[in-house]
Amino acid sequence: MEPRVHRVHRVVVLALAGLLPFELGIPHRIFGRAKDPATGRPLYEILTCGLAPGRVLTDADFDIHVEHGPELLATADTVVVPASYELGPVHSEGRLTPELAAALAHIRPGTRLVSICTGGYVLAAAGYLDGRRATTHWSAAGHFQQTFPAVLVDPDVLYTDDGDVLTSAGVAAGIDLCLHIVRRDHGAAVANQTARYTVVPPHRDGGQAQFIDRPVPEPEQASTTAARAWVLDRLHEPLRLTDLARQEAMSVRTFTRRFREESGLSPGEWITGQRVERARALLEQTELPMEHVAREAGFGTAQSLRKHVQAALGVSPTAYRRTFRAAAPGSAFGGTLPSPDGTSVPAGSVH
Repeated sequence: MEPRVHRVHRVVVLALAGLLPFELGIPHRIFGRAKDPATGRPLYEILTCGLAPGRVLTDADFDIHVEHGPELLATADTVVVPASYELGPVHSEGRLTPELAAALAHIRPGTRLVSICTGGYVLAAAGYLDGRRATTHWSAAGHFQQTFPAVLVDPDVLYTDDGDVLTSAGVAAGIDLCLHIVRRDHGAAVANQTARYTVVPPHRDGGQAQFIDRPVPEPEQASTTAARAWVLDRLHEPLRLTDLARQEAMSVRTFTRRFREESGLSPGEWITGQRVERARALLEQTELPMEHVAREAGFGTAQSLRKHVQAALGVSPTAYRRTFRAAAPGSAFGGTLPSPDGTSVPAGSVH
């Protein structure tokens, strides 16, 4: 029997006229940095296409040249649509142009679809978001909902995950979403290493609020950075709000307000999220008993661990560990992976 040929997960980015270069580069940067920890082999292949090969206008003082036309979409396992400021009737009337509709027709059923910022208008106009939760940049959320009443628009979150269709808010939220996909496909360790290479925070939960009209601390004001670093070294210990506030020499009231301004979460919500991430890493990378995982992650008991992991990931710790143990070393994970809404979704890299 001939050996099975490995094919990495192909991500195709659709570049439309008026695109934002920053958003265009996010999938290439994040997915391009994701490597198999055992072999160093890239876990994704990232390619770019346009509605036709050739020049694509951007909103900057330079344009880009795209070698591939829309036929490339037929080969994609994941399609990413970044933001564009020149969507024409897609934005103004909620309908696809004939050229764009013909391009999207190349996408195979079952392909994972991802939008960054106003790229969600394209997915919505094509009907992919009907009846699904979705988000976009907060400044466009009202218009987005008005234009696409069948979409369940959530204007306050960083990104949404509905299994095979994912959307993000603007700019940096696209980084968060791509890291979330890497984490969903290959686990926390790979996602954290990718984030480390890219020098960005390894995880911001999709339900975290977009930063809308929030006061930004003045440079001379103390932040909560030291307290967060202090917490990360002590997740396994009982943590009191008074102890965190003491690290910044603030009152509890001032610290709580400043923490929410800077992170978009309460201190308790943030700590729970960090403990879930610690538990994920331990479940993926060790054979520690659940009671030990619970203590190391700061949940205390296996029952508390189960409660919080189930709430965050939609599956029990045992099921989560089994999912990652089912994959052969050095290969993409098999079976199904948990998504934050509690559904099980196909592992994005199984081919």
